[in-house]
Amino acid sequence: MRWVHKTLFRRLMISYLVTVLLGLGVVGLSITWFTKGHLYERTQEELVRKAKRVNLAIQHTSVPNESTVELLAFFDQSFDNRIWVFNREGEIIATSMKDEVFLGKAVSQRIASTVLTGKDILTELEFEGLNKPMLSVVVPWGKKDHIYGGIVLHAPVEGMAQTVNYIRETILWATLFGVIFSTAIVSYISWSISRPLRKIERTTSEIERGNYHQRVHIEHPAEIADLAETINCLAEKLEQVENTKRSQEKVRNDFLTNISHELRTPLTAMQGFLEALQDGLVEDEDTRLRYYQIMYQETLQVNRLVDDLMELIKLQNKDVTLYKTPVQIDEVIHIVVQCLSKEAEDKGTRLKSQIEPNLPTILADPDRLIQILKNLATNAIKFTEKGSVTIEAKQMGQHLQIQVVDTGMGIREEDLERIWERFFKGDRVRSKTIKGTGLGLAIVKELVEMHDGEISVKSKVGEGTTFTFSLPIVEI
Repeated sequence: MRWVHKTLFRRLMISYLVTVLLGLGVVGLSITWFTKGHLYERTQEELVRKAKRVNLAIQHTSVPNESTVELLAFFDQSFDNRIWVFNREGEIIATSMKDEVFLGKAVSQRIASTVLTGKDILTELEFEGLNKPMLSVVVPWGKKDHIYGGIVLHAPVEGMAQTVNYIRETILWATLFGVIFSTAIVSYISWSISRPLRKIERTTSEIERGNYHQRVHIEHPAEIADLAETINCLAEKLEQVENTKRSQEKVRNDFLTNISHELRTPLTAMQGFLEALQDGLVEDEDTRLRYYQIMYQETLQVNRLVDDLMELIKLQNKDVTLYKTPVQIDEVIHIVVQCLSKEAEDKGTRLKSQIEPNLPTILADPDRLIQILKNLATNAIKFTEKGSVTIEAKQMGQHLQIQVVDTGMGIREEDLERIWERFFKGDRVRSKTIKGTGLGLAIVKELVEMHDGEISVKSKVGEGTTFTFSLPIVEI
């Protein structure tokens, strides 16, 4: 029987067919049994009614005569039932047919005794000489106080048996038609269930192989459609996870490549200068001191790279705690301008501030806010030659908006979305005269978001760049 459980289609088909066959079989047997019982019961009731009519016609005479026999013959023709009359001893003394061979014979003493007590008898009488079984009723013959014997009415069982057999044959044909019809319906239902399941199985196999873009398109039945939708959602999430994994892998590879490059450049320079000093190739004291100064600057560059990298990792891992206090933004901007004025002057660039009066207080970490503005302003000064850098502050609804606007070289449009990435440096940073770790803007973005703020950038090559960030205003 292993083949039965091989596929869902076969299991559904066989289970449905067995159910249909059992159901139709039980219904057919029940109908046959109840119909047969009903036919026998109705026939017996009708025979009793007819027998009592015969008794009403002959109850005034205790000995059958010629007129009695004629009445019996009349009722035989009217009722189409054979009639016997027997005396108190059970002997048949009159019949509805003149050539009846049962005259002088007797019914069983049990039947005769029961009838003489005034009771009716319903029985399937088997009598010697009857070729076929007959359904018979026996009623008392006579009046209530004077019973002369009994009256027997026969009805052939064969007719009722033929009716029952006809019903059974009809039920059999109906069952056969029902099986054929059910097979067609069950086949369709089984197919409608198993086909989408096979489609789901094929799709999930593809997903298992890594084809996460595969989707199942099923509309009916509703339950399987819901299952398909769930699988589609799962596939979509797996695809997102895979894309994220690939993206993270790319970011990691880019990170390793960038940090290797950033470390190799100063280390290579220091190695070259140290080899020259070690081999005694540099005899001039001024040159030697210049070499030492360059190596010292390269060491500082490596330290800044490591410090910025550790700072960014802490920020991304939420290991940095902000100590927020009420802050007046104009005071922070003045501090930043004072700190970076000398650096701007060395580049021939004018650093200035433009602050809207009576600005409300914000809740922020003042040291981190200074760090944000310093990073943005330092970048602006670094890429602005003989221009201007302006730090602006104004109120915009329930937020305080701060902008760092420069008139420098600008950023290409295709690089704007990537400037927040770690170690990303656009073409404007490729100049060997401009050094940086490539982590400053990534740190700025993390710090702004930790303050529940948002930051954006607009730029045009050759005209300048504007960094804008906003922080929520706090009511004190």
